Amino acid sequence: MTLDLWLAFVTASIALLMIPGPTVLLVLSYAVTQGRPVALATAAGVALGDFTAMTASLLGLGAIVLASATLFTALKWIGAVYLVWLGLKLLRTNPTRGIGIETTATLPPRGVFGHAAAVTALNPKSIAFFIAFVPQFLRPAEPLAPQFAILIATFVSLAAVNALAYALLADRMRARIRRPATLRWLNRAGGGALIGMGLLTAALRRA
Repeated sequence: MTLDLWLAFVTASIALLMIPGPTVLLVLSYAVTQGRPVALATAAGVALGDFTAMTASLLGLGAIVLASATLFTALKWIGAVYLVWLGLKLLRTNPTRGIGIETTATLPPRGVFGHAAAVTALNPKSIAFFIAFVPQFLRPAEPLAPQFAILIATFVSLAAVNALAYALLADRMRARIRRPATLRWLNRAGGGALIGMGLLTAALRRA
């Protein structure tokens, strides 16, 4: 892979990752309500989720999903229901308790890590997105495995840095934005985004 092609991929990835979405709102909500340890776990979970979705796409799962109506429909509805359930749970949460978490003991950092990874990876739109996005930066005449490794490592690293930056910023601002009204808005925004993402996933059709 040439340097100019890799830099183009980095630029495009940064632009995409910086757009606030359900994952970013999830990171912010956990960071504000539970602090730095959970923020770090959330960022790591986001990285794992992106790694899972991107690796599955490049290894052919995406092509299988797009080719099989049954598999596509099953994965689509599992992802849609899970995202809507998370959104409804977030909307019903007491604003002093973050994302449905009463105490850190009920959901330790490793639990938050798994939650963030699932939200990021369990979405058919992610697989379809990577199938559409990544091939633009591949050179078919060259060995694909090294190119896949470079692109996956680059995107996952950028995703982790992006999530961590959002999380640490929110953690530093906890004292300023921990008011119930602010947390209520954050919960509603995150819940609405998750529900919207679930509905869009349910409406997704195979090409």
